[in-house]
Amino acid sequence: MKKHFLSILAILCAITTSVYAGKKEQKLGRDYQVRCVAFYNLENLFDTIHDEGKNDYEYLPDGGMKWTALKYEHKIKNMAYAVSELGKDIDPRGAMCVGVCEVENMGCLEDLCREIKDSYNRTFVPILLEGPDRRGVDCGFLDNPELFKPTNVKGYELKAHYADGGVVKSRLQLLVSGYIIGGKEAPEKIHISVNHWPSRYGGELSSRPSRDTAAMLAKHIFDSIYQKEPNAKFVIMGDLNDDPFNHSCAVVLDAKKNREDVKEYGYFNTMWKHLENGNGTLAYQGSWDLFDQIIISEPLLNEDVNSGQWTYWKSQIFNKPFLTVQEGKDKGTPLRTHKAGVWQNGYGDHYPTMIYLIRKSK
Repeated sequence: MKKHFLSILAILCAITTSVYAGKKEQKLGRDYQVRCVAFYNLENLFDTIHDEGKNDYEYLPDGGMKWTALKYEHKIKNMAYAVSELGKDIDPRGAMCVGVCEVENMGCLEDLCREIKDSYNRTFVPILLEGPDRRGVDCGFLDNPELFKPTNVKGYELKAHYADGGVVKSRLQLLVSGYIIGGKEAPEKIHISVNHWPSRYGGELSSRPSRDTAAMLAKHIFDSIYQKEPNAKFVIMGDLNDDPFNHSCAVVLDAKKNREDVKEYGYFNTMWKHLENGNGTLAYQGSWDLFDQIIISEPLLNEDVNSGQWTYWKSQIFNKPFLTVQEGKDKGTPLRTHKAGVWQNGYGDHYPTMIYLIRKSK
């Protein structure tokens, strides 16, 4: 597919001018449409009731975290505010959809969506498929029904082992296929995969094969889609427990840092440059990692913006001050729900990530 750097650059300059001239809604509504696609690790969004077969004991009222109804309510309120703010810098309607992980069950997502609706008048419809994770956390998906219409949902189970021979019981890779809607133009199909790849249990090196296998599964899913839809537009998002330069992403998926290196049927890692510039989504021992990645297919990267079809614009780490510790030794890092077992009434240990898609209105 041909690249359209000059036309994209010209239109993005026009968009930037309109945004900072204080005419955001009018300019974007008349000349361009914009959609925000986001991912957020919700950091242990558990309810207070034991789910049979799940190792959720730590997050019960008598568990290690003393997870009471009051703490749960605060967690829901905090996450609802954060989700309601995603994408609003560009589109006052907020995000078209949000992939999430570390959610115990559908009930938690329903509570979250209810709070978003009641407090911020934003409607999201939740999707979640139960997987084999030992703790019972899963990947989920929230969509704004005015902007996105899901048509198919499928979960893919990872078959992998740790270096010690233990079976990896990881989250399903959740694939949501559907249509971006809104405006006079025809709806356009897109596939969005929400991931939470195996942890670094036992160390990065010894656990690497499990994430490499997860990357192989993700590649298989979308290679299969490419066979049926050669110009398929898709997004791989999630907490991959690896950085963009790690083997699973840079070698197995072959997701490129530079858009000019992306070949037909290839992948572009929208978050790599952020990490290269010293920005991350989670802090560990004084340094940043960027595990919360958003990777896109070549047709979504290189679509001619003048065609009236959706194409990639830019990416963002949503590291707003309200999500961030403001003082002390952890200043500048994500404000967590718990730190060393102490309740902080925060949000999560990861910042959300986002990409924006644009198309020119007819």
